[in-house]
Amino acid sequence: MIKMKNISRRYSTGHTHTYVLQNITLDIKPGEFVSVMGPSGAGKSTLLNIIGMLDEASDGEYYFMDETVHELPEKKRSNIYKEHIGFIFQSYHLIDELTVYENLETPLLYKKIKSAQRQSMVCDTLDRFGIVGKKDLFPVQLSGGQQQLVGVARALITGPRLLLADEPTGNLHSEEGKKIMTLFQKLNDDEGVTIIQATHSESNASYGKRLIFLRDGRQVDGI
Repeated sequence: MIKMKNISRRYSTGHTHTYVLQNITLDIKPGEFVSVMGPSGAGKSTLLNIIGMLDEASDGEYYFMDETVHELPEKKRSNIYKEHIGFIFQSYHLIDELTVYENLETPLLYKKIKSAQRQSMVCDTLDRFGIVGKKDLFPVQLSGGQQQLVGVARALITGPRLLLADEPTGNLHSEEGKKIMTLFQKLNDDEGVTIIQATHSESNASYGKRLIFLRDGRQVDGI
């Protein structure tokens, strides 16, 4: 599903280059559950953003489902993201001005799904995640755990082939976090969703079936 060859990401100021990632090479097959571990500043979020096509590599090659991502124009990358990828952010990224129902509906609008089908998909998702009673509330009216649950539901409503999760339980207490991780495990085991999570938590990482370690933007054998 994913092949990366010598991916680097650098930021330049004048003649000074600061590398956030250096020479990352990955091969991730469909149906894998991969945990990317490393301390703060290791490059975990940057790697996920590049995999999710929210950022571009400075160097290297990236192939996603046989598409040559590093050669694609931005519009084509955006279409691939909308079609195949769900992204769960640590800071939720819900739209404050929209209700829970409207936040869930937004990805379906981008895919130009018709109104009746949108309504059915949103209602099914609200029921699946046990948040029917929250549908008319705004994000500010929800707890952190509830906001993250809505974020997970929004990422999954379109049935993505790949789920990316950036410190998905970082703002949750332990019981809420465990529920989210158990949900990921079920999605992977029962539905074959490919999952890549970035985490500094050994407990969360253990849900994955493969570990990738980063330190100072480089792959290492251990931490």
